[in-house]
Amino acid sequence: MPTFTALTTLADPTEAQALADALERLDPEPTGVGIFELEDGSGLWEIGGYFTEAPDQIALALLAKAHGARDFTVSELPETDWVAHVKRELAPVVAGRFFVYGGHDEDKVPAGAVALRIEAAMAFGTGHHGTTLGCLTALDTMLAAGAVKKNVADIGCGTAVLAMAAARVWPAPVIASDIDEVAVDVARANVAANGLDDRVHVIEAAGFAHPDLAAAAPYDLVFANILKGPLIALAPDMARHISPQGHAILSGILNDQAKDVVEAYEAQGFKAISSREFGDWTTLVVENRV
Repeated sequence: MPTFTALTTLADPTEAQALADALERLDPEPTGVGIFELEDGSGLWEIGGYFTEAPDQIALALLAKAHGARDFTVSELPETDWVAHVKRELAPVVAGRFFVYGGHDEDKVPAGAVALRIEAAMAFGTGHHGTTLGCLTALDTMLAAGAVKKNVADIGCGTAVLAMAAARVWPAPVIASDIDEVAVDVARANVAANGLDDRVHVIEAAGFAHPDLAAAAPYDLVFANILKGPLIALAPDMARHISPQGHAILSGILNDQAKDVVEAYEAQGFKAISSREFGDWTTLVVENRV
């Protein structure tokens, strides 16, 4: 099946995020949306959408004009070519004790590392982006402090790398959920590849809106590596589903957005106990003080 990509750039990261949010509402819907700062020193941000059917180019043109972006460049790529590209380009990632790698780098796993195998696929969360790296680093810091979690959820799991990391280090049940059907399929494949089928339960759900998530609550740790808007909207549900003194690791937050996210969670009885920047992205750890 061919994959279509639609790419454009903007200089303003806030406007780029707004365009990415709008792109997610396009019809036909993209299977994934990404926003990344280009590493060529230009200061530009790339906004990309990935589609399994040809996107509406008129709608894309209107979106670009409304947000002051260049016209989207739409390309058709065979899916197998994309996977091969990812395998070539993605090097293993180290985040504290965690080592995230593709099957093609099996021989590079260091002794003693907590190894997480992520296959190349159309889903986000390989560890290369500052948001996922930040969450894994926050988890590593939590472990170094002696934390033991007994019930974990990963909301907006993508590849399920965070859910699998928790399952590797604690004997806790873990539920991983994503709103995107493709991400759910990828997550299940990764869980199976890591031999964690009996430890990580993957479901399709928006936020906490699934009976399995409700039945397993309260959680003493929740990952939510999504975006500022959904994180703020999720705050009341997060408070209802996390145990007293439970923690949430939050990411998908541009550095200048962190204050708004902290305020939204403090209004629900959380306290921010750490904030760390990874490039242009912030990872927050908050504790439920209710």
